[in-house]
Amino acid sequence: MTLEGKTALVTGSSKGVGKGIALELARNGCDLAINYHADQEGAEATAAEIRGMGRAALVVQGNVGVAAGVDRMFGQVLGRFPRLDILVNNAGVQTWKPLLDLEEAEWDRTLNTNLKGCFLCTQRAARHMKEQGGGSIVNIGSGCNKIPFPNLADYTASKGGIEMFTKVAAVELGKYRIRVNCVAPGAIEIERTKLEASDYAGTWAKLTPLGRVGQPVDIGRVVAFLAGEGGDFITGQTLWVDGGLFTHPIWPYQ
Repeated sequence: MTLEGKTALVTGSSKGVGKGIALELARNGCDLAINYHADQEGAEATAAEIRGMGRAALVVQGNVGVAAGVDRMFGQVLGRFPRLDILVNNAGVQTWKPLLDLEEAEWDRTLNTNLKGCFLCTQRAARHMKEQGGGSIVNIGSGCNKIPFPNLADYTASKGGIEMFTKVAAVELGKYRIRVNCVAPGAIEIERTKLEASDYAGTWAKLTPLGRVGQPVDIGRVVAFLAGEGGDFITGQTLWVDGGLFTHPIWPYQ
């Protein structure tokens, strides 16, 4: 258990990739704060699995895009646990709509949750980590950190912003022994993505050099590595966890 005795907060961890990250951190010895915005039932289910591993789990509600909600969430987390060693900024939303039809409210919702939420949570966590002598922050990016996703203008803009925010945060916070990295998933099979195509796994597996789609545990393992001793000299980086999907070019000769 490489993270034995450490505490982590994972935003948006009631299901999907966030849940997978939280469970893997628990397997590696972490106690967890499970954040959700609306899905309390899912968050409680995640917490129950973590407690079943013998780790502590706190469920905290909060909209990461609202400063008052973030302050309240961190107050609860630090009231329950003596320190916060790991923050994973995973909470995210998107709008599947052409650019010319995208509404201002939809843009604001996505940027507030994905990018502003990353900023607010990073700032609050880093203030605490500075006082305790260090910590690890992992931001969850996307394949659209590298290439544009049509019909996801708001999501693509937010994830591109997260990658550059990761770099500047790493530069500024390094002197406090706070490491900040970005994990960029490829095609990951979760509840949301399975609604995008009748055969999501089959659609994306044939485009991925490793021949399969990813699972939440694939992302969780990389987050656990970056948060632990193995990642102790890694900061400001984006690590692609995509089976080679976004490295593979459009190439007509096979």
